[in-house]
Amino acid sequence: MITLHHCVSARSFRPLWALEEIGVPYELKMLPFPPRALARSYLDINPLGTVPAFSQDGIRMTESVAICQYLAAQYSAGNLDVSVNEPGYGAYLNFLHFGEATLTFPQTLVLRYTHFEVGERRQPQVAEDYGKWFLARLRTLDPLLAKQEYLCAGRFTAADISVGYALLLAQHLGLDKRFTSAVSTYWERLQARPAYQAAMSAQAAVASAQGVATIPSPDIRP
Repeated sequence: MITLHHCVSARSFRPLWALEEIGVPYELKMLPFPPRALARSYLDINPLGTVPAFSQDGIRMTESVAICQYLAAQYSAGNLDVSVNEPGYGAYLNFLHFGEATLTFPQTLVLRYTHFEVGERRQPQVAEDYGKWFLARLRTLDPLLAKQEYLCAGRFTAADISVGYALLLAQHLGLDKRFTSAVSTYWERLQARPAYQAAMSAQAAVASAQGVATIPSPDIRP
């Protein structure tokens, strides 16, 4: 059985979305955010205290994009996965990592300095600068998305999940108001996917059933 530890709309949403796209059974364990402060026993599962934590038959993984790549290769060859023999393989790997390393990273600084730090530790200029950093790099997708529906291989892949999560986080941060037309259309297309909607419903339902708050405490720093 696959077990996924997850916080609402955190990076762990990537593997949750992938699981819904693939349709394999899984157990979802919801945690309050940030778990390293609000669910100390979770440190026994992932000493970093971050989500996701993924396990299956002795396999343990904690990197959201790596989990998506693993799930795609194991369960969705020719669909979510792109094989080494396909022309889109290089683009697939590039966009898988672009979603995290290039897009999500600056957003974490926006999140920290607008939501989690308090008082004089808040840094509006830092948040604005890194918001612009994110948007400038996101705009590099415009020429591609103006010509095609998805990022690579002529279909929806795990790379779209990786980048799609960055767009979800941008929406939470209010940065989606500055998306270009091509990116906005792409984001609407991703949100319309039944598996995306199922993942959203699953995290809300399981959080409610497990008594987990969906809003992080404002005085907890990441």
